[in-house]
This record gives sequence, structure tokens and C-alpha cells, in this order.
Amino acid sequence: MTDRYAVIGRPISHTKSPLIHGLYAEATGQDIAYGAIEGSLDHFADDVRGFRDEGGRGMNITAPFKMQAFELADSRSARATLAKASNCLKFENGKIFAENYDGIGLLRDIQSNLKTPLAGRRLLILGAGGAVRGAILPFLEAGPAQVVVVNRDVTKAQALAIEVNNPLLTVLGYDDLAGQTFDVVVNATSASLMGECPPIHGDVFKDVQLAYELAYGKGLTPFLRLARESGVKAIADGVGMLVEQAAEAFEWWRGVRPDTRPVIDRLTVPLV
Repeated sequence: MTDRYAVIGRPISHTKSPLIHGLYAEATGQDIAYGAIEGSLDHFADDVRGFRDEGGRGMNITAPFKMQAFELADSRSARATLAKASNCLKFENGKIFAENYDGIGLLRDIQSNLKTPLAGRRLLILGAGGAVRGAILPFLEAGPAQVVVVNRDVTKAQALAIEVNNPLLTVLGYDDLAGQTFDVVVNATSASLMGECPPIHGDVFKDVQLAYELAYGKGLTPFLRLARESGVKAIADGVGMLVEQAAEAFEWWRGVRPDTRPVIDRLTVPLV
């Protein structure tokens, strides 16, 4: 019997999730059907429960419903709890289980696919939104020398630091970056979605080995262009994160780990 899964978001027409999970199912021999649901802003919980009640086994969650998915769940992982958001749900025994694989997907892409281990290195994260909240625990578990979070609203980043309560996590304002050096810089702001660059100077890239843009499929964003012009040799967008977090969800649902490399290669847009 074919098991049903879906991604829910609004808007949803741009989603790559049905393609990704379809490729995973084909490669691993799993009998699943995976669709896309345009969620209702006013009736999200009804949409999820309706899909579950019709036989759905699990759902991926995308904007703007990740926080609502977290609240809807009966059981939540530590990662989802810190993020206060869920990008993946599983339905078992009448209950809804919530996970957040965004951070794990990002970490796996950086360390495994891009060959940039974070142990002992200084990491700068631009932004303090939901994606960052989901990534903080996996990043800290990788053993960095320091993780610095920079945000326009410093109090928002400080609130995150208080929740995490880890001496390796530091919060700064953009004006405090002068003279700081880093090994990896991750842009988790929404600036690139609007064709803009976060308020950073090229000097921040002085010793950087990898500049990573969470947005994907946008080509050479202003952030990545600044990094390249500042001498960073390795730049990447978030397509690998997208594919890797999907693989985490697929394994959670199906108990089989798919090979992500062919899917990353298929979806990658040249950074030019």
C-alpha cells in the first residue's frame, strides 16, 4: 500500500520537496506518494489533521507554518523546542510528533558536502530568526571554538543566547564586527531574498574559508558576491541544506537514508 506524505506551506508552488522525495523514493525503492498542499492561514491545524485522518504518514512544513506546526504537535524534539518551530511532522498512533531538521541539514552540508569541519573554528552567523534557532544546537555540538550571532535587533539574539546558555555562543551587533576574524560565515538573514546584502564590510571575510548563503537558487547573491570579491575561495548557497534536511525527514519517516549527492547535483544553480 502506498504511504502518503506532503509538504504544506503558503505559497507552495515553488517547492522542490515533491521532486526531492520522489527521487529519494525511487532510489531507495520506497512506495510513497508525496504531494504539496497550499495551507490555509486560518485553518492550518485543520489542514494537517485532515491530511493525517485521510491516511497521511507525515508532512514537511515550510513558511509560514513552522511555528504553528510546533504548537500543534503532541511531542517535540529538543531541536524543535529550542527553535520553537518544526519543519517536519510524523503521525503515529494518533499523535503528532515534531522535529526540526533545518540545522542538521545545514551542518551536514557544510561539514560533509563542502568538506569544512567546524571543530575548533570560529563561526559567524548573520541573523537570529527561526533558521538560526534551529541551527544553533547542531552547530555547538560540532565543537567550534566560538559561535558569534549578529543581528540588527541585538536583544532578539541575546534572548536566544540566554535560552541556549552555552559559553561558546556570543552575541554582537553589526557595529561590533570590526577587527573580528572568522573561519566560516553563514548568512541567515532575509536580505538576499530582497536582493540586498546584510550590513557587513568586506573585512569580515579576511580569513574566511567558507561563505554560506541559506537562500538557494538565487545565483550569486549580494552576500556571496561580496564574499567572493573579498577573496573567499569557497562559497555556497542553501541547496545542499534543503536536500540534506529532506533526507533527514525521509530517514525519520522510512528508516532508510537516501544518497543526497545526485539530488544536490540536479538542483544546484551555478553561482554566477
